[in-house]
Amino acid sequence: MDLTFSEKETAFRDELRGWLAQNPPSPEPTEGGEDAHYAWRRDWQRTLYDAGWAAPGWPAEYGGRGASLTESAIYFEEIGRARVPLPANVLGLLLGGPTLMVWGTDEQKDRFLAPILSAEEIWCQGFSEPDAGSDLAALKTRAVKDGDGWVVTGQKVWTSGAQYSKWCMLVARTDGEAAKHKGLTYFLMDMEQEAVQIRPLRQITGEAEFNELFIEEARIPHDNIVGGEGNGWAVAITTLMHERAGLAFALQVRVQVALRELRD
Repeated sequence: MDLTFSEKETAFRDELRGWLAQNPPSPEPTEGGEDAHYAWRRDWQRTLYDAGWAAPGWPAEYGGRGASLTESAIYFEEIGRARVPLPANVLGLLLGGPTLMVWGTDEQKDRFLAPILSAEEIWCQGFSEPDAGSDLAALKTRAVKDGDGWVVTGQKVWTSGAQYSKWCMLVARTDGEAAKHKGLTYFLMDMEQEAVQIRPLRQITGEAEFNELFIEEARIPHDNIVGGEGNGWAVAITTLMHERAGLAFALQVRVQVALRELRD
């Protein structure tokens, strides 16, 4: 197996490396706490977006570059090597957007993909629950149909970036009589409503990277279902596949770069 880069891949790396060298992010803020640090990452994503580098792995029709898997690996390695921050909307870029490209309607793609890419609207992931552990299908958050929408009540935990998010990829139970894997639906929930309360979970570092969500009769329009009613398990699996192949891979590459530099 030949693992050397092709001419196209080398050109991709050189273009990105040159752009990063010429367009470093502003200095990381030392004051203002988490909000200032988050705003810094959001500004950096907008810089990437303006130059076409926010999500090179996205198809060109959605604002990406149609990068191959190898080019995506190069991308993550180069941004790790350059010590630049991850974009603020990393969950939207690596999980939410790709899930919509597979399962979303044309209307959903037109509505949501561009604001994800530009960091205009930030996304979080509402999967985990306090009593469900690693068994996603054991979730208890419930959605009940009401007119042309749904009323959702429940609790989520370990929700990264919820305090800055406009949209939540939410999986809720819509059929209590079906098998636990079959009674789920995947929603896009607007976080900016009084029925959604966010409680930060402080880590030993003092930061609140994770949050609890308390949802008390939040409303979601029927048009914000992704993949169809009752098909939430399949859509969620798509999101989780991107979580491992996208987000986890990006973080792994950054760790490898850091270890290599430490060794040197």
